[in-house]
Amino acid sequence: MMDHARSAFTNLFGGEPLSYTRFSLARQVDGDSSHVEMKLAADEEENADSVRTSVSKRKRLSGSLCYGAVAVIIFFLIGFMIGYLGYCKRIEPKAECERPVEAGTEESEASEPEEQLPEAPARLFWTDLKAMLSERLQAAAFASTARQLSQNVYVPREAGSQKDESLAYFIENQFRDFGLSKVWRDEHYIKIQVQSSSAPNSVTVINRNNEMVYLVENPKGYVAYSKAATVTGKLVHANFGTKKDFEDLATPVNGSVVIVRAGKVTFAEKVANAASLNAVGVLIYMDRTKFPIVEADVPIFGHAHLGMGDPYTPGFPSFNHTQFPPSQSSGLPNIPVQTISRKGAEELFTNMEGECPATWQTDATCRLQSIAGKAVKLTVNNKLTERRVLNIFGVIKGFEEPDRYVIVGAQRDAWGPGAAKSSVGTALLLELARIFSDMVLKGGFKPSRSIIFASWSAGDFGAVGATEWLEGYISSLHLKAFTYINLDKAVLGSTNFKVSASPMLYKLIEKTMQDVKHPSTNLPLYRDSNWVKSTEKLSLDNAALPFLAYSGIPAVSFCFCEDADYPYLSTTLDTYDNLLKRVPGLNAVMRAAADVAGQIMIKLTHEVELSLDYEMYNSEILAFVKDLNQFKAALKEMGLTLQWLYSARGDFFRATSRLTTDFHNAEQTNRFVMRNINDRIMKVEYSFLSPYVSPRESPFRHIFWGSGSHTLSALLENLKLREKNDSAFNETLLRNQLALATWTIQGVANALSGDVWDIDNAF
Repeated sequence: MMDHARSAFTNLFGGEPLSYTRFSLARQVDGDSSHVEMKLAADEEENADSVRTSVSKRKRLSGSLCYGAVAVIIFFLIGFMIGYLGYCKRIEPKAECERPVEAGTEESEASEPEEQLPEAPARLFWTDLKAMLSERLQAAAFASTARQLSQNVYVPREAGSQKDESLAYFIENQFRDFGLSKVWRDEHYIKIQVQSSSAPNSVTVINRNNEMVYLVENPKGYVAYSKAATVTGKLVHANFGTKKDFEDLATPVNGSVVIVRAGKVTFAEKVANAASLNAVGVLIYMDRTKFPIVEADVPIFGHAHLGMGDPYTPGFPSFNHTQFPPSQSSGLPNIPVQTISRKGAEELFTNMEGECPATWQTDATCRLQSIAGKAVKLTVNNKLTERRVLNIFGVIKGFEEPDRYVIVGAQRDAWGPGAAKSSVGTALLLELARIFSDMVLKGGFKPSRSIIFASWSAGDFGAVGATEWLEGYISSLHLKAFTYINLDKAVLGSTNFKVSASPMLYKLIEKTMQDVKHPSTNLPLYRDSNWVKSTEKLSLDNAALPFLAYSGIPAVSFCFCEDADYPYLSTTLDTYDNLLKRVPGLNAVMRAAADVAGQIMIKLTHEVELSLDYEMYNSEILAFVKDLNQFKAALKEMGLTLQWLYSARGDFFRATSRLTTDFHNAEQTNRFVMRNINDRIMKVEYSFLSPYVSPRESPFRHIFWGSGSHTLSALLENLKLREKNDSAFNETLLRNQLALATWTIQGVANALSGDVWDIDNAF
């Protein structure tokens, strides 16, 4: 049987007899050296009594088999080492991989111990980060920083002035001292209006012969971007100057100078409403009922541009090297406008008659219109000047997605002392930059996305600094900047907490309100789910508006305030001392405001999925459709149907549901998949910018929060005109509005769906 096995094995490897090698080892007698003898033989029997010690070896092809086995082992070891090293690189947190030590080897001498690198800290949890933020907020001196910014060395700091520039450099140096990843500045050359130094503005009472009866006032305050002109006319009071106020007036205002109270709407809106009814001029004052200021001669400042940014570079940035042809914004007024003190207004009332309605709830001295034979002459001599303004930036770069960033900003300039208007916001900006830098450098916080801190100039003239920056870098910011947090006027009181924001931020804001305690009551800021109903649209004097309505970036602005307006804004009484009197616990309230902003910043930069609730726009679209359904009969008479709008709304709903499903099914550790989902989320707000209007003619293109005929509110207003049988109703415009609104909503649904092959429209 052994012979049979040997024969089979031999045939397997070639079928021929193989030779073997004989080794003989013998030591010489004299012990000089060993002697090795080798002999080749084939099928030779060895004698058992041979004096040599013989060693038999394998046959020749058996040696080849051995070499093959060794090669296989070597290849296996190489593959193992490649896989082992690859695993070491992938493992998180990254640890130093130890090299395997060969068996049987010993170090001949003691080697120096290798330097031990500190292990990367594990990813912190939300509770850890919240505690870290709270600890640093408690140690921050917010009020002291606000007081420092209100010192005479920085006050007043009108945009482009020497004091504004000095504060800009101070902030820049502070950012560097905080150890931010990068600090830089951006300069713009803008045109603003200032008072003439040689020809003051004036308000006088004249008789029917245009002869001056007496000078009422040479106001110390003024309204920027007013038309420089002199006009005369009878004086008519229009309450706050809202559209409804003008509609309720019994006296026509065409050819008249209108006097209105400050508040309710911006100066620009008051002037636009008056101009639309052919008024020749506007006077604005602060009544004592709404603004209980003891001093009656306090001057007021504002601007009349119905828009934001430099009105002389509409739609494009005001960089020094741009060479666009001369142009100006359509939002500039074509009538003069001037602020007057309460004392000056009361002087004018003595030449007027008719008591103001009790529903106005204003001062008893208020009167409705000029008495016969008396009129008012308004002279505005404001001068246009060019100023260089600086925006200052600092960034904490994200560790995983540095090209995605949340922007936190505050206005730096102020016409007067600006304690509440700009010092508080700038102090919050500086302290948050310091705290977050410390959390990163010393606390182990590693934000996935970047945080940009921005100090804007020319905010008093209509968020000029912020808007010009957006216009200059809109293509760079697209699908990169995903939220703007506005710190302007964050503390105007302590009783109420008010919010204006994109609906995509509502859920995040609600979670933050549940975590942040009110500085006075120590109860959560969150009361009930009805808080959303109390939110207001971002106004034209809010720097968050251009981010949302112009750039399509979700934005939030909030404040601690009272039911009544803060009386000192945009006056010479906006001092730190007056702010401290109105808000005794200023430091605690500022700390709460910083806590709100800080928690939003952490959640937006730390969590895997962007904390933007795209599903909230389902409610906004549904509310619009419900409003439109009230005019269904009128639309049918014009041969129009809402079927396509219903389909677009349905597609948007399905797209949001599909995205939610994709997120729940996604492997959240897969960065590529999660980035793709976040890309789809970021497209939502931007896609609500109407693609059918020019950014230059209609810069605020957002169909919900913008302004112009392309907005959903303008569509409803046009339909209401038809119900009133108003000759102003424009059916052609309505058809365009309905079609473009439908396709804008459809476009948002398509963008949310992702790739074009994933779109499942119901058309």
